[in-house]
Amino acid sequence: MKHAALLVVVAALGALLSAPVSAHHSAIQFDFGKSVPIKGVVIKFDAINPHMRLVLRVTDAKGTRDIELEGHSTNNMYRAGYRDKMIQVGDTITVNVAPLRDGSEGGYVTSAVTSKGTRFGALSAAERAREQEKAESR
Repeated sequence: MKHAALLVVVAALGALLSAPVSAHHSAIQFDFGKSVPIKGVVIKFDAINPHMRLVLRVTDAKGTRDIELEGHSTNNMYRAGYRDKMIQVGDTITVNVAPLRDGSEGGYVTSAVTSKGTRFGALSAAERAREQEKAESR
């Protein structure tokens, strides 16, 4: 009887401790070796944990549509230069994203430039290469 009760307690603890781990998803769906700039009007922006959520209304050759993006946690964004209210609904911003591997629209925001020209985020390998090319062509 003691073994059965101990087994139940261990199983319950295991279930409780594994739930938070399984709740966080992998970033494998994003291609962090690439960087794609997307310019649009902010429709929704939530600087929340565990991930920032952003919806941009984009108008280009494909037409007008809303693209959903995610990004770093608020803490990571703050360390990368983001400050509260830096992005507002209605602002036109440019974000650099690690695109979705399956080719669908969306991605993981690695950096952004606000309508006022303020930048935050990390440079991806692709962005660093573009910056290097610009510097070398001068």
